[in-house]
Amino acid sequence: MPLESLKKLYPAANRSRYAIGQFNVNNLEFVQAAIEAATEAKAPIILAASTSAIKYAGIDYLMAMVRAGAAKAPVPVVLHLDHGATFEDARNCVDAGFTSVMIDGSHLPFDKNIELTARVVEYAHAHGVSVEGELGRLGGIEDEVSVDAKDAHLTDPAQAVEFARKTGVDALAVAVGTSHGAYKFKGEARLDFERISLIKKMTEMPLVLHGASGVPESLTQKIAKYGGRLPGAKGLPDDAYRKAVESGINKINIDTDLRLTFVAEVRQVLAENPQEIDPRKILGPARQAIKEIIKSKITLLGSAGRA
Repeated sequence: MPLESLKKLYPAANRSRYAIGQFNVNNLEFVQAAIEAATEAKAPIILAASTSAIKYAGIDYLMAMVRAGAAKAPVPVVLHLDHGATFEDARNCVDAGFTSVMIDGSHLPFDKNIELTARVVEYAHAHGVSVEGELGRLGGIEDEVSVDAKDAHLTDPAQAVEFARKTGVDALAVAVGTSHGAYKFKGEARLDFERISLIKKMTEMPLVLHGASGVPESLTQKIAKYGGRLPGAKGLPDDAYRKAVESGINKINIDTDLRLTFVAEVRQVLAENPQEIDPRKILGPARQAIKEIIKSKITLLGSAGRA
């Protein structure tokens, strides 16, 4: 199938209260794993590239890989820009063929965030591309996104209504207690589900949860077993996903879990087979492991069988 515009997939997710998974991709193995997982789960899927992933892989290579996978896939595949920081970031991705873009002006004053986001919406909508904006700031570190805890703040519902009205965005990323990276919580996970429900009720639009990887202990232990170090890493428990979706989240972003899975598998292969020099035998198991974790997330988010 040709790449799909995300705004065409939101109405069903919004109406039936399920979430579409966004999975960040950096190379061929990630792209293959994501599309194979979606195909087997019969689910729509969002493949996302951050600006740093685009710098690493090259926008033409990413487009070619994703288009090749989507062309053979019997399910809707979206290619989305994750955390575009400037109008130029968004414009370049629209021009290259992305079918959805996120413009992250959450670090700007409220009126400047509206101004930047509205400018991106005008350009993207003219090309049939959906736009995600962000209001409120998540803490944590991921790729080129870095926010200290003191600078993080939750999304104000009243501002969300004004932001949606003045920008025309198709979806809104909200800050409700998650954070980027592998170190999301020092204690128990605490998400403001009441805030999600209120923003949903007031805006009646698709909402997005960033910083939503689970960071399962089994993965961090496996990485440690084979020489890595991630002490104290902690993510989102399964029950929090379910409550977030029930409260009104329609898109959930997952990146760190895929990185952890990839690193864990590669470390194990190299530790157990120090003589191995074939990249296919090193990366192949990682690709399979990523596929399985994406399938499990798709089921958890309620989007399995929705394609």
